[in-house]
Amino acid sequence: MAVIDVVRFDGLRSREWLIYKYPSEELSLGTQLIVQTGQVALFVKGGMIADVFFPGTYTLTTENLPILKSLVNLPFGGKTPFSAEVYFVNTTVRLDINWGTIDPIQLIDPKYYVKLRIRAFGQMGLKIIDPSTLFKELIGGMQQADIVKFDRVKEYYRGILVIKAKSAIAQAIITDGISALEISTKLESLSEKVKAEVASEFERYGFTVLNFFIQSINFPDEDFEKINKILEDKAAFEIMGDGRYATKRSFDVYEGAANNQNGVAGAVAAGGIGLGAAINMSTSMSQTIGNPLQRGETKECVSCGAQIPIEAKFCPQCGFNNSDIKCECGKILASGTKFCPECGKKVE
Repeated sequence: MAVIDVVRFDGLRSREWLIYKYPSEELSLGTQLIVQTGQVALFVKGGMIADVFFPGTYTLTTENLPILKSLVNLPFGGKTPFSAEVYFVNTTVRLDINWGTIDPIQLIDPKYYVKLRIRAFGQMGLKIIDPSTLFKELIGGMQQADIVKFDRVKEYYRGILVIKAKSAIAQAIITDGISALEISTKLESLSEKVKAEVASEFERYGFTVLNFFIQSINFPDEDFEKINKILEDKAAFEIMGDGRYATKRSFDVYEGAANNQNGVAGAVAAGGIGLGAAINMSTSMSQTIGNPLQRGETKECVSCGAQIPIEAKFCPQCGFNNSDIKCECGKILASGTKFCPECGKKVE
């Protein structure tokens, strides 16, 4: 194979490439190495990094590659051939790396007690600051290829990103008691928290995290409809006041029990209602049934015949006194009685 006189890589049209391995390994002393802006060249011999070359033009000699000193005695007139690998590393900034949770985060909303399936999506920016560490920690674990793209890096780090993002979101919802409907107001603080946690992981591989954004946290429409139904019911009953929403929720259980052959007792046991709550509800129901005022019972006015509340003393239609009358003999007489049936005395 012919010895290469100039080694260079002009890049790709897209910025998707991360590592480019120069296809030929046949070099010689005097070969010119050209490193473009936004690149770093790694000179690898025997699997070890011999030197790192930053943007510029270099002539390979034993001065800049001391590892080659053992080869210069070979009789090739100063053009001693040797075999080595050259890797070009893209050091430009990538600010548009997308990430997302494939599997939903399943949580119970702390405010509405509805099971939610939450997904998060966002974007991050990376820059290589230590090409040598990147090569040692990452490139050796990849299959040999002329070009390694950023997509491969995302595959390697997807697990870290998802775990850290899920952990931060779950903590915000569960520990801090933030409802899923309110968590969108916390995206900035959550983004900073996740960035701090993933930054140390990326530094281990030669990257620095320039930015990290959680752009959206969402859940399926059917989960939102459950919360929306709760909000509608609560709003309607809060207008009536007196804690009627809680009462309504309690009666929902008993309504189900009425259609169940096990009855109320079964609802209490199966529904998880406390004994005290059941007794209180039973007492409340008994009072409602036994109280004629709450049932709305009426009586007939003895004068005009209008239906008036059973406890009313005077008719609101004609003004007649419908109160009970006590005779001089002690007999209690109904309103409108003209003669006492006990003593026969005329009622005044």
